[in-house]
Parts: sequence; C-alpha cells; structure tokens
Amino acid sequence: MKRNYALKTSMLLILLTAGFLTVSSFAQNQPRPEYPRPQFERSEWINLNGEWSYAFDFSKSGMERDLPNSPGFKDKIIVPFCPESKLSGVGYTDFIEAMWYQRKFEIPERWNGKRVVLHFGGVDYQSDLYIDGKLVGSHFGGTSSFNYDITKYIVFGKNHNLVLAVKDDVRSREQPGGKQCFSLKSAGCSYTRTTGIWQTVWMEAVAKNGLKDCFVLPDLDNSKFVFQPAYFGLERGMKLSVKVLEGTKVVAQQEMAAAQNIPCVITIKNPKTWSPESPFLYDVVYQVLDSKNMVVDEVKGYAGMRKIHIEGNKLYLNNKPVFLRFVLDQGFYPDGIWTAPSDAALKQDIQMSMDAGFNGARLHQKVFEQRFHYWADKIGYLTWGESSSWGITNNSIESARNFLSEWNEIVLRDRNFPSIIGWTPFNETSGSVQHNRMITDAYKTTKMIDPTRPINDASGYFHVMTDLYTAHNYEQNPEALRKQLTPGTDSPVFNNNNSKQAPYEGQPYILDEYGGIKWVAGSAFADNTWGYGSGPKTLEEYYDRLEKLTDVILSIDYMSGYCYTQLTDVEQEQNGIYNYNRTKKFDMSRIHKIFSKQPASFLNISK
Repeated sequence: MKRNYALKTSMLLILLTAGFLTVSSFAQNQPRPEYPRPQFERSEWINLNGEWSYAFDFSKSGMERDLPNSPGFKDKIIVPFCPESKLSGVGYTDFIEAMWYQRKFEIPERWNGKRVVLHFGGVDYQSDLYIDGKLVGSHFGGTSSFNYDITKYIVFGKNHNLVLAVKDDVRSREQPGGKQCFSLKSAGCSYTRTTGIWQTVWMEAVAKNGLKDCFVLPDLDNSKFVFQPAYFGLERGMKLSVKVLEGTKVVAQQEMAAAQNIPCVITIKNPKTWSPESPFLYDVVYQVLDSKNMVVDEVKGYAGMRKIHIEGNKLYLNNKPVFLRFVLDQGFYPDGIWTAPSDAALKQDIQMSMDAGFNGARLHQKVFEQRFHYWADKIGYLTWGESSSWGITNNSIESARNFLSEWNEIVLRDRNFPSIIGWTPFNETSGSVQHNRMITDAYKTTKMIDPTRPINDASGYFHVMTDLYTAHNYEQNPEALRKQLTPGTDSPVFNNNNSKQAPYEGQPYILDEYGGIKWVAGSAFADNTWGYGSGPKTLEEYYDRLEKLTDVILSIDYMSGYCYTQLTDVEQEQNGIYNYNRTKKFDMSRIHKIFSKQPASFLNISK
C-alpha cells in the first residue's frame, strides 16, 4: 500500500508541475488535508501529512546510532496513521516501544519575519523533536496536542531535516494508554495499540506578537461572550479587535488594549443559543493590531452561546432540563485504529449515533481530535470529554504526574467547544490513598482551567470528589435491573461499591454504562468475540431486551441520563449498535424509537 501511495503522490506532483492539476485538487489526495484546529484558524499553514520515512528501534539504540541526524530511513509510512494501522502502509501490530520518523520540509520565503510554529495533533507517547540534528524539545502524553516555535532552528526558503524519536511503553503501567491491549492479541475490552504519530502534523506562520490562544466563555444569562486572550508576545500600543458575526453580518465587536489574559467582554443583543435542537454558531474574527493600527495577526474561529449547569439532581442546558441519552463511543476504526480515515468519517459517526436516537456520546478512553468536536458543534451533539486513563497504576506518583500533566493539556485544548458539556478524567478506578489524591487533584485543576462544566471524576467508580454521580450496570435481565436500581436502605441510588467511595449527595445521577448486548451480524470478528451476559438468540429477543432495559432506566425518578454500550463493535467486542465497519446491524427505525424516548419525570418539569 505504501508503494502505491508513493507512486500516486509522485504522479500527482508531475501533473501539478505540468499544470494539469490544481493545488486544491492535489490537496484532496493528501491524507487528512483539512485544517486540524477549526476553532483557531490561520490562512498561512502547511499540512505535513503524507509519506515519511521511519525505522523501528527495538533495541532502543537510536541515539548510539546517531539517528537524530539521519537523512532518511529505509521504510516508508503514511502520516498521520499509526504503524499498527492498515492506512499507514505498515500494519505492524506487535509491541513497538521505540521508533523514529523522518521527513524533509521547507519554510516558505514569504514567512520571513514571522514565527514558525510546528504542531503535532497527537503522538503516543513520549517524543523528542530534532531539526537538522538539534534537539528542539520533548513532549510526554499520547493524546494531548503540542507545538514548538521552531523559528530559531530554521532558515526561510531553505529545506530542513525533521526527525522525531518516539517511545511508547504501554506495559509500564506508568503512562495512560486507554483501551490499548497489554497482550499481543486483542482481548476483552482492550484492542490494537497505537504508537507514534496518529494525528495531523502541520506548521503555520504567526506574527511575532500574534495571538497564542483565546478562552471563550459564553455568558447566556447576561447575553455576553467573554474572550480571554493569550499572546506570543506584547509591545506597547498593541490592540486586540474581536468581531462576532452571524453569517456575513457583524453583530458585535470590541477593540481593547492587548494584555495577557485580560478579558474582552462583548454584549450580544438577542443572542441565539446553541443546542442539539438548534446548533447555532457565531463566527469570530480576532485581529491583533500594532501601535500603527496595522493588522499583524488574524485568526478565525467560532463560538456557541450555551450554558450548562446543575440544579438539585438535574442537569440544565440553556436553563432547561436535559436528559442525556448517550452512547459509548470509543473512536476505533478498522483501518486507522485511533485515527479516522477521513474527516467525513468523523461526521458520519456522529450522524450514525443521532440516527440511532442518541443526543450525545461519552467519548470513551480516548481524546478525540478537534475535527470531531467541530462536527459535534456544527451538528448539535452533546459529549463528555474523557482521557485515556486506563493503563496507569493507581498507587504510583509517576503515574499521577504523567496523567495530570496530560489531562491539563487536554482540558486547555478543548474547553472552547460548546458540544462538550462535561469532563470525565477517569474510568473505573479503584481506591487507595494515592488514587484519592490523584482524583482530587484532577478535579481541582479541571475546575481551575474550566469552571463552567460539571465533572464526573471517575465514571462508574470510585467517586472521590464529583459533580455528577455515575455507575455502571450490565445486568441483562430487565426486572433484575429494576430491582438493583430501586433505592434501598443503604444508599438512595445504585452504586458499584458503596463502602469504597464518596456517598451520594444528591448530584445528577447517570447510569453511564449499561446494555452491551452481544449480537453478531454475520461472522464473528475473532475467536474471542464477546458481549456482556448471554446474548439473545433471535433479533426479536434482542429488540425486546434492549427496549425493556432502557425503559427501566427511564422509569427511575432519580435518573438524569444513561450511556448505552456501545456505538459500534470494536474488534472482538461485538455489542455495538453498528458493525465495526460502520454498516448497519439492525432495523434503525426500531433502534431510534427506543433511544429517542424521554422520561416522563423530565417532560413534566416546569421550564
């Protein structure tokens, strides 16, 4: 596959040079060509996806062999797909604890005088960047995005050599790995691993004193947006201009002296809200002006006017009660593993979920790329942001350090997406002193970074400090499930272990994993294919069980939502609403009828 891709790319370059092909049509043949950061878009950028050279380093001797200065390796890989995936052209699925990437790149002469920032959407797990043999920097964290200002390492108009060293020891129990399997063969609810680059690599030209980031806080009750900017640098006389648009019409704007993290507050008359029913988004244009009032930096983004808050044991969206009809989405793909084969595939997954009757998803044990959140914003799809916390031991200070630094970067990156209405740092944890400290620290730092969203500290168990109270229950008998969810004398709600976690204190309660009913359409994916409990023998039995389990949850007064396991089959775990390849398993009209039901208790709440 890699040879076919290289040949295709060469032919495209020949056609492009000869004038038979336009730049836009050439870009369409580049893997994942779309702008990777849609909330903060600049016009001057270059996508570095495509063919790179690589070498595995099983002996971990790359430094001794002077690989940072390598002009290129023998084998080729298609970035941004991980070497375990088919789309990478490699398809090596054994453990890869170290590898090296290499490619040449050129800095356009027209960028002279600006900063050049090199971005990595995701590299699992540790990476060291070298340009022309010089170490630029190191990053830890397999699912958080990062970047480097490489201006001092490059010459404008010249070619340079980029080498990236990667280390990824998922079996160390010191790094978050999510659902990456500890054994060679995927088993249980763990699947094929992801090593190295798995999201877009790109670079952009930024003014010396350009905008670095901007935290957007929607204030629905006061009809305002609060923009909190951060800059690469500041000079006296600099100003920030922020324009809010509805289509092509500027509906509000503000200009202020530029200062680090000093808010720019803009009132919106008769604001349009963002919701699943009406996912309206305002376009935003940021401009940085110098002391001569010249625009030196321009960034385009968008914002949604929406509010999420808690009253008693209910969640409210835009001051109206909302019941979460979520599905578990693990974001695995047969050909790309953690990486969607295309931008359209991200959008399709959301549409498939909505076609099944869900109003959102718990994004499970993986940090989804920003393009997914963009489509959720555009379509009107609620989500929780989650980490890949599985894999770390709960009593290690090193694990806590690795987790917390990565989690902070995740929240900082994604806090502007209106479709994200909550954070879930952990999944199914067990109690210990170090565990409790880690969860408490994650809760507190998340609140400091983003005070606007509720936090589900540990999905299922064990809760330590949480705004949402969640539990997992895969009981397959509807009447047994009803009995378990009915409040008892020892606890007013069902939980997974009452003696080992913080007691329920009246928070919104969500059964954020249930169902998982096994159904294989056609042949089994593997000899260890499974689902929760005993699978139904007929399709009618499947529909009946699914509806009755869901009806039980809807009938429980203290319930604020559910999350069904899961959207698609994932390798040997075949309990999805859809097959792993995204084809249909069921009559979707019947599935939609079940998951689109609303509980009577919510319908009767006064607005």
